Amino acid sequence: MTIENLSQEKVFGGWHKQYQHSSNVLNCSMRFAIYLPPEASADNPVPVLYWLSGLTCTDENFMQKAGAFRAAAKLGIAIVAPDTSPRGEGVPDDPEGAYDFGLGAGFYVNATQAPWNQHYQMYSYIVDELPMLVEEHFPVTSVRSISGHSMGGHGALTIGLKNSERYRSISAFSPISNPMNCPWGQKALSHYLGNNTEDWKQYDSVELLQAAQATRPILVDQGEDDGFLQEQLKPELLLAAAESSGSDVKLRMQPGYDHSYFFIQSFIDDHLRFHAGFLKG
Repeated sequence: MTIENLSQEKVFGGWHKQYQHSSNVLNCSMRFAIYLPPEASADNPVPVLYWLSGLTCTDENFMQKAGAFRAAAKLGIAIVAPDTSPRGEGVPDDPEGAYDFGLGAGFYVNATQAPWNQHYQMYSYIVDELPMLVEEHFPVTSVRSISGHSMGGHGALTIGLKNSERYRSISAFSPISNPMNCPWGQKALSHYLGNNTEDWKQYDSVELLQAAQATRPILVDQGEDDGFLQEQLKPELLLAAAESSGSDVKLRMQPGYDHSYFFIQSFIDDHLRFHAGFLKG
């Protein structure tokens, strides 16, 4: 697969680069960004943290707002941030133009329902196609961890739980923990997967943790002043499911913090150090 470099900037001795490529899985052109720490080279490939962003976001939100590069440079970790959905001419969107479904809201699932199934295969893109592309073109190893925010926190948890052989550790900020039981999740899962709720369980962190013990460590940070906390996020159900299965999930409730990237900035270094312990340990 070929990739096209769209931009690059030197930062903390490393490089932030943005690329475009044609995705066979999503049947459209996709964009992603990568941060390579100073030590990354053909002779010294580095491990990768995959970051999944939330509703309405692109690769740019995390890379520009999270303030993660200083710590990533020091720890010697690459960061890859994909887009949150397929895009382009012919890719269907919410017919009413709502922000919580369609473009910018791929929910990291493989859609089975028309017309969404022609493009919305974000699960396979994140798990298979994107890592293969990154490992082919950049000085990185196949040692990976995964993290994300909100819808991306949901994606990081479900993908990490279902693919423990691919990821050393999992973390999330303000994840949609139980999408089967919240408005955002119910709208997305019913459209992408159909109305059989049994099919939804494979993309629900609470259901996955209730069914089996997690084999990778999980760190979750949640702001107590998050406006979406009660209706959409439900971290207490995630913790209860983890405790019932004996899974290693650490939930930190952070007083005064909301759902924004100010919250992510405040604790991203903790998450990078958490992942570094497993990526380089």
